[in-house]
Amino acid sequence: MQSSPHKGTGRVAGLGPALVSALAFGGSGVAAKPLIEAGLDPLHVVWLRVAGAALVLLPVAWRHRALVLRRPALLAGFGLLAVAGVQACYFAAIARIPVGVALLVEYLGPALLLGWVRFVQRRSVSRAAAVGVVLAVAGLACVVEVWAGLGFDAVGLLLALGAACCQVGYFVLSDHGGDGDEPVDPVGVVAYGLLVGAGLLTVVASPWTMDWQVLAGRAELAGAAVPAGLLLAWIVLVATVAAYLTGVLSVRRLSPQVAGVVACLEAVVATVLAWVLLGEHLSTPQIVGGIVVLLGAFIAQTSTPKSAPATPVAGGGSAPAGAEGELSRESRPA
Repeated sequence: MQSSPHKGTGRVAGLGPALVSALAFGGSGVAAKPLIEAGLDPLHVVWLRVAGAALVLLPVAWRHRALVLRRPALLAGFGLLAVAGVQACYFAAIARIPVGVALLVEYLGPALLLGWVRFVQRRSVSRAAAVGVVLAVAGLACVVEVWAGLGFDAVGLLLALGAACCQVGYFVLSDHGGDGDEPVDPVGVVAYGLLVGAGLLTVVASPWTMDWQVLAGRAELAGAAVPAGLLLAWIVLVATVAAYLTGVLSVRRLSPQVAGVVACLEAVVATVLAWVLLGEHLSTPQIVGGIVVLLGAFIAQTSTPKSAPATPVAGGGSAPAGAEGELSRESRPA
């Protein structure tokens, strides 16, 4: 069937917000790490990020308050995995290992998702998707330089892998976001996901024990003393609120596969920014491995499933109505 001109125009217009979303999410790690090095606990930084974004999106949550009764399990799972789980694991990881490495490990999420589809849901996946998984794992081996006996902090790598696993839960929940007679608005899911995540992180992070004076001081970024409050404002307003909302806007005009591929730029942006601003240089094998990881994620997200097109299968199936806003953000909660 030939697509309409309006649909094509919408897809072109959707690339702009998708790129903005990838750039915004990619800058979260380089803004958070100076705060961690200035004395804040990684969990406290995550709590500030999620609680601040939840407060900004509180009017959106109120507008979609009916979701609390309609889909409480979805909102709770989204807040636990897509918000609290992904971000807590990622921020804890970058406190131990380079930002680019942590994010590249997190990008094993699409590969792990295909494993879930194949072995847990027992649904077939395409050969191209399997190739994407192999490439992602091989690229990861280069990123962590396994021949050197895992030179990076093992706990940091496990935390980054935990973020990837939380991504899998995020995608699995996405399959349920559009079922029923009334699909769930992804904007409302994001708002309540942040609220639930903030509540969970409040219990885990104990923000009342945080050294609030750090936020009144300065943190070092690229050799310069930057106001800590300015870095926090960037994390909340740009790397969380703007990133989520532009991501949702983009998937209203793009397919989940295309939006997911554009989202792969997040890893590139984060690695380059960490290199320039934090001095976290990667070796040639790590750079090559990172490219291979992104290539594997690209193939895994764009491959066509063997099953019928109408069946929503991770790695290329058509998404259920209303779930596209959730499905595209891989990860993004980094």
